Amino acid sequence: MNKAMAQKLRDEGFLAFEKKEYSKAFEYSRKCAEQGYLWAQYLLGTLYAEGLGVEQDYQKAAEWYRRAAEQGFAAAQNIMGFMYERGEGVEQNDAEAEGWYRKAAEQGLPEAQFHLGVMYSYGRGVEQDDAMAAVWYHKAAAQGIADAQFNLGLMYEEGLGVEQDAVKAVNFYRKAAAQGIADAQFYLGLMYADGKGVGQNYQNAAKWFRRAAEQGDVEAQFNLGVMYDKGQGVEQSYTEAAKCFRKAAKQGVAEAQFNLAIMYEGGKGIKQSDAKAVKWYRKAAKQGLADAQFNLGLMYEEGSGVAQNDSKAEECFRKAAEQGDFDFQSRLDAMDSDKKD
Repeated sequence: MNKAMAQKLRDEGFLAFEKKEYSKAFEYSRKCAEQGYLWAQYLLGTLYAEGLGVEQDYQKAAEWYRRAAEQGFAAAQNIMGFMYERGEGVEQNDAEAEGWYRKAAEQGLPEAQFHLGVMYSYGRGVEQDDAMAAVWYHKAAAQGIADAQFNLGLMYEEGLGVEQDAVKAVNFYRKAAAQGIADAQFYLGLMYADGKGVGQNYQNAAKWFRRAAEQGDVEAQFNLGVMYDKGQGVEQSYTEAAKCFRKAAKQGVAEAQFNLAIMYEGGKGIKQSDAKAVKWYRKAAKQGLADAQFNLGLMYEEGSGVAQNDSKAEECFRKAAEQGDFDFQSRLDAMDSDKKD
């Protein structure tokens, strides 16, 4: 196959791929891949990996990606690293994954630089080394990889592999947050709320908590609820607080379940219901939240939202007291004293 023909097939193959005419893309790329053209090998690997125009086959995908990778194609090397890391089409092998990521990273591919940083962070295929992880995260972050920017934010905040620097942490969180990384938005909110690396600003904290919450981040939903409850950075609203707590509570956040129960019990921003308060206290109590165990005990003791039951109340108080809170133990002692009387 001459160069002109290969060029023609390449153009037609990619055009067919863009048009989602995957069967045609497969035929065009297969012809050139067998002649050793790395672009075709890479495209063929993609078609096999995603099952486009051909039955999905990770082993064949790995075979064609490897051929392109061995010719020095960085994108294929990065994918070979990913396949070895996940054990897709090849036997899982962290050392092989690290090796392929390194080849691509040394060619400047930012995705591979990020993955290599992750391998160093967790000591997979290489000795754990936060400093080396930071080196590769920096390279990837400089090329706009949001996850690398977020990871650097964490490392600067905690002083892992780099000198602790809250200002730099904020800068990296902000870069990742601007690209839509929910975790970065949440952590940036925390930095503003706590005044770490930036002047304390509840309005900015609420702004970033809201952005993360809208993406389903449960911690952000809870924190935004707290801010509405207290009127910090937002206009105070028990109704909005209850909405936020409910979203986080449904996703299993014990503190949100507890706060939602309090709002049901007091009818704050939501229709008063002792029964629903008991429901949410119980969910939080099952997760070991001492305050919820204690309040659930009070509901049993008073027969609020549940049949009165001193035995159940005592059981709840005991669980709370076992976590070492003096007030909870005092309540349990009072019950014991009543029994003796």
